[in-house]
Amino acid sequence: MEAIRQIVKVHKDHEIRVKVPSHIPENKILEMILIIKERPEDFKQKIRELKGAIKDKDFSNDLKVMSEDFKMVDLQRWE
Repeated sequence: MEAIRQIVKVHKDHEIRVKVPSHIPENKILEMILIIKERPEDFKQKIRELKGAIKDKDFSNDLKVMSEDFKMVDLQRWE
């Protein structure tokens, strides 16, 4: 089984198109499930906070610490 996630916006005609990857054979049976999510009322506020995080010194320091923690892993060869 393979799961592919696509996020789409509902348009005026209430129709959506699903792009199926080319490696899936023609006539293959697919099951689709629609999960409808509500957009948070304070979405704009969340975006402002995310944009402000880049200026937050504690946030920047945490990113640096995490980068250092993973530096050795990043240098390893993955096969």
